[in-house]
Amino acid sequence: MLDTRGHNLPIGTICIEDISIGMQRSLSKTIGDAEIAMFAELSTDHNPVHLDDDYARDTIFEGRIAHGMLTAGLISAVIGEQLPGHGTVYLGQTLKFRAPVRPGDRVEATVVVRDIDHAKRRVTLDCACRVGDTVVLEGEALVLAPSRRFD
Repeated sequence: MLDTRGHNLPIGTICIEDISIGMQRSLSKTIGDAEIAMFAELSTDHNPVHLDDDYARDTIFEGRIAHGMLTAGLISAVIGEQLPGHGTVYLGQTLKFRAPVRPGDRVEATVVVRDIDHAKRRVTLDCACRVGDTVVLEGEALVLAPSRRFD
């Protein structure tokens, strides 16, 4: 796809001109031991509640859980790859962690367009992650969406 000046737009981009209230996108991913270990290494968060079965059994979670920010990263993936997609700039994110994600859980991350400010190219997205019917994370993101116009 080309913009009005002939520039290539990346695949996966929905420009501000084409975004509408209620539009939504999602992805699903199983969070396993490998993902938890990789996130611990990348983030340097080696809290034993994520990595040590014996330690985690004696916590309020009664077992290991995934890092909350690993789960939140799936929201970032939906925003950065699908809605609005490539070229999106994060301006803010709120998160409320509602329930733990355990190794082996399949998480579905969904974003839904709640508000659009076309003049400022800002889009407010409702965000949620679920494991089955359980909401494990919810919040809102404010992003700067790409445009076909390059002022």
